[in-house]
Amino acid sequence: MIAKSLADWLDLIERLHPRSIELGLDRVRAVLQTAGLANPPFAVITVAGTNGKGSTVAMCDAMLRAGGYRVGAYTSPHLVQYNERVRVDGVMASDEELCRAFERIEQSRGTTSLTYFEFGTLAALEIFRARAIEIAVLEVGMGGRLDAVNAVDPDVAVVTSIGIDHTAWLGPDREAIGREKAGIFRSRRPAICCDPAPPASIAEVATMVSAELKQRGRDFFIDSANGGWMLRTPERMRAGLPHPALRGAFQLNNASAVLAALDVLQDRLPVSMAAVRRGLI
Repeated sequence: MIAKSLADWLDLIERLHPRSIELGLDRVRAVLQTAGLANPPFAVITVAGTNGKGSTVAMCDAMLRAGGYRVGAYTSPHLVQYNERVRVDGVMASDEELCRAFERIEQSRGTTSLTYFEFGTLAALEIFRARAIEIAVLEVGMGGRLDAVNAVDPDVAVVTSIGIDHTAWLGPDREAIGREKAGIFRSRRPAICCDPAPPASIAEVATMVSAELKQRGRDFFIDSANGGWMLRTPERMRAGLPHPALRGAFQLNNASAVLAALDVLQDRLPVSMAAVRRGLI
């Protein structure tokens, strides 16, 4: 069956797999290969964490767009309509774009059964390729290590906070959950963690996979100054920053992770201070 409308497609992919959640990367990786999406032609920032993922993606997207880049953002869940999950240059994907991407993934999957989230993740990557973006910011759905988003290797991996969530899937405590979320780290690639008191498992996983871990309070620091704030690292200082427009004191923590991630991409995708400030407000 090839669906005709977005509503038809969403109904189809919801019924495609017998379970709404089935963690694992084999199915997604197989379809990535068939669809030619295994090595996307754009940079990738992947964001995991218990809280703050959506805000981190939003600020990262805003700063990169303010810097003049063509950015794709993938988030979940949606609040009103599915289109919210996939944005290019800040604009939601149209029904037509989503339908074309779903059809492409349907043709590529063969007999592989995909969950709703897996199908949607693959479709988002297809849209980003079709729209020739320069960088994608991808929000992990649940956990990290076995989440569909983790089938794509990130250029920078960000873990925001570690709390107790989805214990049936991720483990009973912060150490176990941190280990799952740190599963997005990659060998010899930057990994950022802005949890002010991260479980030891974050650093353990980074060491095990030889990721280049940067942690808040050890490698980058938040300082208040003159009604604003600054991000300080041994290499540079971003000063005179406005407080994030997104509400909540914790947003400063998320903003620090975004700046730390952009700093490690500075040689490849430089973002000016003016763009950073525009992205924050």
